[in-house]
Amino acid sequence: MTFEARNSTEAALIKYKEGLGMFTKKMPEFASHFNSFTEACFQEGSLTQREKQLIALGISLHAQDEYCIIYHTKGCLDQGCSEQEILEAVGVTAAFGGGASMSQGVTLVQECIGELNQRKQ
Repeated sequence: MTFEARNSTEAALIKYKEGLGMFTKKMPEFASHFNSFTEACFQEGSLTQREKQLIALGISLHAQDEYCIIYHTKGCLDQGCSEQEILEAVGVTAAFGGGASMSQGVTLVQECIGELNQRKQ
């Protein structure tokens, strides 16, 4: 079953998953270890998965990593973060990352929120 992208956010998520799948076929041991590590990092602990997604979004914004920005914006929504909470995380990141972080927050993050929320309707 193929998933048809209805917007740019979904298209980016599909492209990322396809790329990850190809990489995993070529580098199965590395991908397995990396996936295990990242899964462990996002497990509930003293910080909730929700809080960890907000942190990951902030780091993604600061690093200017568009795929991670999209992925973790979705992660924030999936964990029940409100748009206001996500935008506050953008603001905190902009305080440290300046205009580059702010530009991704006011464009890509807001676009992702809008497109992903449309999908739920």
